[in-house]
Amino acid sequence: MPFSDIISHRKNISILTRIAESNRLAHAYLFWGPEGTGKKKTAIALIESVFCESGGCGVCPSCRKIKDNNHPDIHIVAPEGQFIKIDQIRALQKALAYRPYEAKRKACIIDDADKLNLAAGNALLKTLEEPPGDALIILVATNIENILPTIRSRCQTMLFGPVPAEDIEHFLITEGISEETAHISAMQAGGSIGKALEIAGEETLNIKKLLINSVFDLSTEDLTKIFSLSEEFDKDRGKAILAIDLLITLWRDMIITGNGSEAVINQDMVKELSYEFTKRGNVKISEQIDILEETRNKIIRNANVRLAIDRLFMKLAA
Repeated sequence: MPFSDIISHRKNISILTRIAESNRLAHAYLFWGPEGTGKKKTAIALIESVFCESGGCGVCPSCRKIKDNNHPDIHIVAPEGQFIKIDQIRALQKALAYRPYEAKRKACIIDDADKLNLAAGNALLKTLEEPPGDALIILVATNIENILPTIRSRCQTMLFGPVPAEDIEHFLITEGISEETAHISAMQAGGSIGKALEIAGEETLNIKKLLINSVFDLSTEDLTKIFSLSEEFDKDRGKAILAIDLLITLWRDMIITGNGSEAVINQDMVKELSYEFTKRGNVKISEQIDILEETRNKIIRNANVRLAIDRLFMKLAA
């Protein structure tokens, strides 16, 4: 993946390109920022530009191997379960100690580096203090505060902020997604390309359709409808969180519509949202947004999905 394929982050790409071209690479980098903003792709592009004699052509044997994830001189470490463990770092240290097979140097990407457990973090620190040969080490993380300060201080740090919605929208359209879906998905994604792709996916669109067709008609006088809708998300934590994210956007759009603003994400639902605002009112909608966010946090913290969703839909019932 050449740098030209990275969406947004032009400043970071410009800096990395100049560094790679002048062969002034540091031995360790830390790319951090929100999920789905292209951090790992940029790490791969940097390694490709270093390994490729043309600076990342995308077509030579080295670039093709990187694209196919089978280059012998690249090592990727990711969490096994909830954490990256010390045995994984020890295996990496052993791999980096050998001479490169094909490239001029070894390289590794530590994905979700903020999930290094304490022992693994301390082991990695030793590698950063005494890097083997010309090894290039790139840490990718979402929460920089979860990384040991001693590790952070030994890396060149780069922040990858949210990707502008217009850049995400353009990307989605080039991927064959309709302009309307691309616009809505980009606005809901919070600067994450990965999130936008998820929102634009068929499963998410089906969930949204299900919610729109059901949630506005819920009533505490008909518990059968509430429990029937809850059953769609029973035990599926990821699906439940996605549904709540979609509902939060709809409820916020209600307030925006009701207060006369045109900055509505779901432009195709203005009439329905305006009606719901009239029916519920500012105060109730604001209270329900708090309930939505509270339920989302509970589910993330491993609350019982079915119970949480049951209670949520009862409180959303008009």
